Amino acid sequence: MPRPAARDGLNKFQRYRETRKKAGMKLLRVWVPDPRAPGFVEEVARQAKLLRGAPEEHEALDYIEAVADWSDDQA
Repeated sequence: MPRPAARDGLNKFQRYRETRKKAGMKLLRVWVPDPRAPGFVEEVARQAKLLRGAPEEHEALDYIEAVADWSDDQA
């Protein structure tokens, strides 16, 4: 059942942002590399080659393993 419209003059997104602010959250926008951009695949390969075998590789993989949800429940 849909909620009744609020009479605060805010749209759904403004209300959501206000709710998040009141919860102590801050909106953060981040620019990230576009995997469709020319040269992206080559740059990823270049960086992966630099990392291969380095101690940082194991640290990064350990971190990914620790935070990733590998369960099939999310599919």
